[in-house]
Amino acid sequence: MADEDKPDTGPTCPEQMSATRRGFLGAMAVSAVAATAAALAPLKDIDDLPTLEEFLRQHYHELTPADKERLLERIKNQVEKEYGVRPNVTDPPPIPGVEFAYALNIGRCIGCRKCVYACMKENNHSRDPQMQYIRVLQMKKGSIDVETSDHNYEGEVPKDGFYYMPVACHQCRKAPCVKACPVKATWQEPDGIVVVDYNWCIGCRYCMAACPYFARRFNFEKPQIPKEELNPEMGLLSNRPRPKGVVEKCHWCLHRTRKGQYPACVEACPTGSRKFGNLLDPNSEIAQIIKTKRVYVLKEEVGTLPRFYYYFNV
Repeated sequence: MADEDKPDTGPTCPEQMSATRRGFLGAMAVSAVAATAAALAPLKDIDDLPTLEEFLRQHYHELTPADKERLLERIKNQVEKEYGVRPNVTDPPPIPGVEFAYALNIGRCIGCRKCVYACMKENNHSRDPQMQYIRVLQMKKGSIDVETSDHNYEGEVPKDGFYYMPVACHQCRKAPCVKACPVKATWQEPDGIVVVDYNWCIGCRYCMAACPYFARRFNFEKPQIPKEELNPEMGLLSNRPRPKGVVEKCHWCLHRTRKGQYPACVEACPTGSRKFGNLLDPNSEIAQIIKTKRVYVLKEEVGTLPRFYYYFNV
């Protein structure tokens, strides 16, 4: 068959094939943007709907400093409009040379739950429906089976025959929630804190299913916070009011801890059972506890390598 009679089978050399793939991917990207724009078009008249540019650039990691400043200003305006309070919204970065860790003395915890309510107040949790980051488990003495524990106990504490084990996010070094997120809306910061970008979370709840500590919460309803109870000291990745349809979690009060303060739960504990500090400082209290006390981590067998430790006095 003559060359002019052969059918055109497309490029055959690697350079031609590569160019074709790049063109195809480029066309797909353009099509995806066009499809997104088309999908948003019917909603263009809804208040506060982001522009296409805002939609494509809203991820925390993609924001420039100027973008962040505009975002912080927008959040301040939204909070002031809804609550009548002008908040101070900041975005404190991780501190170089700091890896936070937490230790809890089980022998001292009395199950009073003051940590739970201090956390709610500090972090602008929804009051209706009520949101809590900390579960205090009432455990039978001699048992370490958290699956048979009770976190809905009532009455005076401590109760005879029981001990108490608070559980929240363990800020795992190998965080399964981070791996499970399909849109990278959650990640681990250099100081060890696992955070959530509320603007980017799509509410799929894969992270909740992946967490072995039941430490993440989903807003099925719009969070309700009485105006007089709003904490105006807010962090972009921590305690600013969250919208309906996103996941949230403990972040060790990063708007406080990255400024040299303790988490609210540590300050609220009446027995001093909670300890927090820089694991990289060998002279810190947290480092000394891990070095000298009987320390263990919850569900060690799952391999998450948490930064949350439990210990005993001896």
